[in-house]
Amino acid sequence: MTRTAVIVGAGPAGLTAAYELLARTDVRPIVLESESQVGGIAKTIVYHGNRMDLGGHRFFSKSEWVMRWWESILPVARPLDQSDAPLHLGYQGAHASYAPATRAPPDSDNVMLIRSRLSRIFYRRRFFDYPLKLDWRTFRNLGPTYMAQIAASYAQARVAPRKPEVSLEDFLINRFGDKLYRTFFKGYTEKVWGVPCQEISAEWGAQRIKGLSVTKAVWHAATRWYRSADTRQKSVETSLIERFLYPKFGPGQMWEQVTRRVTAQGGTVQLRQRVTGVRVHNDTISGVDVLDLDSRQTRHLPCDYLISSMPVAELVAQLAPQNERVAATAAGLPYRDFMTAGLLLRRMRGAATDDCADSAVSMPPDNWIYIQEPDVRLGRLQIFNNWSPAMVADPSTVWLGLEYFCAEGDGLWSTPDARFLDFAAAELEKIGLISRADVIDGTVIRVPKAYPAYFGKYRDIGVVREYLDQFRNLMAIGRNGMHRYNNQDHSMLAARAAVDCIAQGSTDRNALWAVNAEEEYHEEAKGEAA
Repeated sequence: MTRTAVIVGAGPAGLTAAYELLARTDVRPIVLESESQVGGIAKTIVYHGNRMDLGGHRFFSKSEWVMRWWESILPVARPLDQSDAPLHLGYQGAHASYAPATRAPPDSDNVMLIRSRLSRIFYRRRFFDYPLKLDWRTFRNLGPTYMAQIAASYAQARVAPRKPEVSLEDFLINRFGDKLYRTFFKGYTEKVWGVPCQEISAEWGAQRIKGLSVTKAVWHAATRWYRSADTRQKSVETSLIERFLYPKFGPGQMWEQVTRRVTAQGGTVQLRQRVTGVRVHNDTISGVDVLDLDSRQTRHLPCDYLISSMPVAELVAQLAPQNERVAATAAGLPYRDFMTAGLLLRRMRGAATDDCADSAVSMPPDNWIYIQEPDVRLGRLQIFNNWSPAMVADPSTVWLGLEYFCAEGDGLWSTPDARFLDFAAAELEKIGLISRADVIDGTVIRVPKAYPAYFGKYRDIGVVREYLDQFRNLMAIGRNGMHRYNNQDHSMLAARAAVDCIAQGSTDRNALWAVNAEEEYHEEAKGEAA
């Protein structure tokens, strides 16, 4: 009899697990997705021919395995007349070569493009480099007195760092100094998470900002002329990566292609299916109850393995633990939700056009811009034209994504779409980046549980992990499945570790939980076995 694995969620984690099961085991995957589209938060939303990337997904990883995996699904586009020559990449005056493992002509659709990364901070109605550099722009924008105060504050943090490093505030001040922290980190971070930085665990900084500091940022700027342009920039801090791969039609294209391969090889991907119950026999998951969201009918689905990327709170509630601490911790795990307003414009204005290489385009060259202005609620601005030209139906228009961080059900979340679009356009106009008269069209996307948060009940996450690990055939993967703020490559590596357990008949979950937590994966890594 064929063994089956029920996989909850068709995001990067779930689809990677399905693909790997088919490639490496005799286990047949059945992927259940409650949405009508695969990809999770890495899906591509299409509105009137314009494509939206929810959150911005750079296809970059320090893992050689992930890079090869992506390239095996979507080859890298390159000029037709350079079939054997390496690709020449350029970024801010630096030029180098990159030889991808795969080749495809640039006019192909099922390809990844090599894109330059530019993100900046918008603060005091001016642009700052991100990461912050000690260059003419910063001195001009802040002034010499303010810069001297930043330097003195950073020196003080280096001489007398905060110990122990418990909160995110401790983490950031120790790496940037109090003055720089309060200028560029505190307000924005609290806008994102909705709580003071003192209440957020330092672990969030360790995972997301990692080894970045003022010293390393300065060194990065000073040596950028000599670095290789290899997209697998394993020795570079994640926050400083300057080039990345990107599917021509957005991140969802990758996961739609994976879905086709999974189904072609005998796996199953079922949409609009919600797991409403998990059945347990002793220490083993025997099956799940599944609700078809269209027919409203429920069926029972037996399984030999359960690989779950559903939110931890939902999974634990369905397992109904007798341990009250486990139940209370899982139920209280915090999340941050967000909304994206997609705005289609004739052009941008003011400061947004200062750095335009082509005045006819009328937009800045950034992939995304961090909006640090305290007088607006807007958190981040994506310019989809700069991710891939194919993201925009009409290249003479500008297609923007305005990201707002909120809580599901709060006043912002509940704002009717038309009113929210007007509010978002007004905020961009207020800070001088557009005129509302240039808005052509728009749409609103709401994303619940987008960001697992590192405060409140999160401090007891260890008891939840211990509880889940006691089930012999249950593996939690993915951002929500592990309640860990992972990138998509981390979710893929966790999925690979879960399949390793199945292929080896192991119940040891340590390798799975170590992804994006172990020192080897972080910035000091010098290499990785294939």
